[in-house]
Amino acid sequence: MENELSKAERTRQFIVETTAGIFNKKGYAGTSLSDLTEATGLTKGSIYGNFKSKEEVAIAAFEYNTGRVRKQTAQLIEKAPTYHEKLMVYAKVYHSFTSANFPEGGCPILNTAVDADDTNPVLKEKVAQAIIRWKKRIEELIQGGITNGEFKTDVDISRTALSMIALIEGGMMIAKATNTPANLDTVLKTVHSIITELKV
Repeated sequence: MENELSKAERTRQFIVETTAGIFNKKGYAGTSLSDLTEATGLTKGSIYGNFKSKEEVAIAAFEYNTGRVRKQTAQLIEKAPTYHEKLMVYAKVYHSFTSANFPEGGCPILNTAVDADDTNPVLKEKVAQAIIRWKKRIEELIQGGITNGEFKTDVDISRTALSMIALIEGGMMIAKATNTPANLDTVLKTVHSIITELKV
């Protein structure tokens, strides 16, 4: 059947899903091969029989983690009746970034961006692509709100999208570094204000 995975595909998926949280918490450099073999119960040969390198596993883990966040966000955006509420989804989803719905270790974009900066250009590029994709989605929602008559027509769409991302990611970084989730709540209030100010 079409939805049935081959044994090799199932093994790859198992490795990715089992190690995704480890990479997200410990980073690429901090994750050892023994971490992967211990978590999966597989041998080094089995892991490298499915992936060319640790970096390839890390990339797949990053894509899996960011995919989880995108899927959760997309489902909530789809249900939201107005463009204002669709944009507010980002504040709500990231407000709960420590919940069971989020990848183990928190936001994969933040974690991987810090970990890969100046040390792993391939992972850094994956983070850049994720941010560009996120920015484009926010821009589409703002443009949808303008077209629908919900938002002001003179909105600087690109600046607003980047500002939202910067506040969300920065708020999570501050909350994580200070071990004070309330700091993220404070920053997300600014995200709420920015979105509300878009309204006609």
